[in-house]
Amino acid sequence: MPTENASQTFRSFSEKVGRFKLKGKTFLIPQMNRIGGHLLAGTFRSFGIHALVMDTYKGLDLGKAFTSGKECFPCQVTTGDILFFMQKEKDRLGPAFDARNYIYFMPEAEGPCRFGMYNKHQRIVLDSSPGLQNLKIGSLTSKNSYSLEGMLDQEQTRNFRKAGYFSVVVADVLDRLLWRIRPYEKEQGMADEFVEKAMAIMEKAFEAYGATLDFERILDRLEEVIEEGKYLIDPTLPRKPLIGVVGEIYLRTHVQSNQDVIRMIEKYGGEVVNASIAEWVNYTTYDRKREARIGLRLSLKELRVKKIKEHLISMLSYGIDLFYQQMRQNQVYKRVRAHLDLEEDHRLEKLDKALQEEDLYSFDVGTEACLSISGILEYMAHGYNGAVNVYPFTCMPSTITSSIVKPVLNRMKVPYLDTPYDGSYQPGREASIRTFMFQAQQHFKEHGRGAGSRK
Repeated sequence: MPTENASQTFRSFSEKVGRFKLKGKTFLIPQMNRIGGHLLAGTFRSFGIHALVMDTYKGLDLGKAFTSGKECFPCQVTTGDILFFMQKEKDRLGPAFDARNYIYFMPEAEGPCRFGMYNKHQRIVLDSSPGLQNLKIGSLTSKNSYSLEGMLDQEQTRNFRKAGYFSVVVADVLDRLLWRIRPYEKEQGMADEFVEKAMAIMEKAFEAYGATLDFERILDRLEEVIEEGKYLIDPTLPRKPLIGVVGEIYLRTHVQSNQDVIRMIEKYGGEVVNASIAEWVNYTTYDRKREARIGLRLSLKELRVKKIKEHLISMLSYGIDLFYQQMRQNQVYKRVRAHLDLEEDHRLEKLDKALQEEDLYSFDVGTEACLSISGILEYMAHGYNGAVNVYPFTCMPSTITSSIVKPVLNRMKVPYLDTPYDGSYQPGREASIRTFMFQAQQHFKEHGRGAGSRK
């Protein structure tokens, strides 16, 4: 009997987790980055896919009921999100409810990070939940840089990847617009209200123009938003200490899970720049290109002609993808920076080089640690006044980051703060952030900002 159950479980993984046709289904996108999720949903709708962003954090009790606490915290949050949403759908539709009409989006990554197991765990949970056994999980993987092949019609796949990536970059810009305005807003609450409206405007723009790749019209809308938003800034207010945030991609981005850490830093006098979502997408493409280059080098040594050709094609393909992605990033930031001084994104080649120069870590090891460590080095090179590492409690890549960058920033005399989260409210959390910001204020008084401090 146990063997039979195990066989059913593995069959469920192969048959109900993967890339499935989205046409005619409701595609459920979990909230990680609120703006990014909505712009991505608008892009899917532009291609004829009924996509929507689920409410988040309302089903956390459900998520905790179906997890042991040993899982990464985002697994608990997203498990609760999908169970809460499907329960609402059951209540709304009654006997007409059919789980086969939905596909739940939960990508994965390779390597030691527990993120790669979320959709497997959630598959088991869904299979044990009445009425949800037929809910499929649509999963993309970092192994092929999140290819969408098999989910959309073949002729749509390439164009969607371009439009989807563009939505990620624009979402990053809207986040950075919020963080640029809010510490200096003329009236409290203006920035949040404005960016919420801006998100709706850009979501409609992607729904209208995403499928035709009419990026100029999308950028025209974005420029209008930036131009209007900059007038919410009170020009009489002096600039504040600049704080760089890194860490695990979900926690640093999901406001509820990190207990709105950016707003807390702002409360005590900081201006924040968080690592972007586009940086991670670029990283997966860059890493596939690196792997192909390494494979090509080994194949050349062994004179394996077939493998040489395969690796060469792969290296060129991912190289073209990365070039395109960075070209689109440059295009967006050039347009918006003509109106407002938003911080630009890191370049992967520069992050890789920074780690090699400092001999602290290596892209060969992988995980988000290579982005977080090098990202902090770049923040320091551009004169930031402090760094914050946001991550789930017990996260391995972020623990590695902390162990490496703490002594480095201590040597530089730059404030550093770890902020792990597991859903509990720690009594000393605000005091820690307040102390960190006092140190950042002292660094700001002594060094200013933007001068560069990396030795």
